[in-house]
Amino acid sequence: MTASKCRIVAVANQKGGVGKTTTALNLAAGLAELDRCVLLIDMDPQGNTTTGCGLELEQHEPTVCEVLLDEQPAAEVVRRVEAMKLDLIPANGDLTAAEVALLDLDDRAVVLKQALQPLAGRYHHVIIDCPPALNVLTLNALTAAHGVLIPMQCEYYALEGLTALINTIEQVQDSVNPALEIEGLVRTMFDVRNNLSGAVSRQLQEHFGDKLFTTVVPRNVRVAEAPSYGQSVIQYDRESRGAIAYLGLAGEYLRRSGAAL
Repeated sequence: MTASKCRIVAVANQKGGVGKTTTALNLAAGLAELDRCVLLIDMDPQGNTTTGCGLELEQHEPTVCEVLLDEQPAAEVVRRVEAMKLDLIPANGDLTAAEVALLDLDDRAVVLKQALQPLAGRYHHVIIDCPPALNVLTLNALTAAHGVLIPMQCEYYALEGLTALINTIEQVQDSVNPALEIEGLVRTMFDVRNNLSGAVSRQLQEHFGDKLFTTVVPRNVRVAEAPSYGQSVIQYDRESRGAIAYLGLAGEYLRRSGAAL
């Protein structure tokens, strides 16, 4: 495997509560289940991806914060999550300090991209969980990425803010990452009993066409429970509707990216 075959995808949506971290973690776990070499990067100061992988960080343990501050090479911060068969660059509240420090740099947008270059040849896929904000951390993820995956909850306010995210993507394309593309939109926490879910889903289909993933992630209690056990839903309950959906999403993602299953 060469670096050119490594695909980096940022999972982004500045609206909170849409299943962004859940999608990043379970997509990564699903790809790992399909025998891909996967690196999952937590770029959210809340650190929910890190704890969702069952990792409790010790005090002063290096995280993505040290990578962004150029205090540690990314390779030395990578942690193996054996239960999920993937690697993780963790995060915690210290990441807020890196966010502030990055604002003083002229090349603030490319710090993560440069830090990941030595790692690219090790992985088929790098999945970045972005914070729920269009800030310098998200900017770094979008600059480092080949594609953006946008989780969307099919509810009344779902489309609010999507224009802002797409505008940000276009600005990144125009300035620092012309190759960036929208990987697709994923409908999450979908409730088939809710007429509004169907209406919003149809709107997304009309506006985005084949950029809308066919796979739909249902509202499922197993998906919500899994992080509290430090597991992906695939580990937690492989037969659940949520696990089946995320395994399906991983397969669809591979087909769309041109990779053989």
